[in-house]
Amino acid sequence: MTKQSRWMFGLAAVLMVCSGTTFAQEAARADGPFMVFFDWGKPDLNRDAETILNQVVATYRANPSSRLQLTGHSDRSGEAAVNRQSALNRAKHVLDYLAGKGIPVHSMTVASAGEERPLVPTEDGVREVQNRRVEIQFRN
Repeated sequence: MTKQSRWMFGLAAVLMVCSGTTFAQEAARADGPFMVFFDWGKPDLNRDAETILNQVVATYRANPSSRLQLTGHSDRSGEAAVNRQSALNRAKHVLDYLAGKGIPVHSMTVASAGEERPLVPTEDGVREVQNRRVEIQFRN
């Protein structure tokens, strides 16, 4: 953590203390989209992804009537049909993780956008980590 980010984190803590809210309450106000990213060719969740998904769980617990939309995305490094399936598999892994943390499966919808909505536009065949993601959006 850089000196500037420590300062900003401290400022955020002071503002929340002054307003009477906690970090968990503040995180619960965010409705996303939350994003988790994946290594090429893998649906596995890394530590960063688990941290973000735990924030999703905290947000859900503060708003248990919400529904979650889990949309898998891929980069353009393979055939479109394969990328669509890979994106769906990643979204299903996220669903399994969230269900394991207590979010009811019936509260979540899974979809795949494949390579059709990249964060970073690339030529066909290019691997881009920011495009290999699952977006989690809260719906009321």
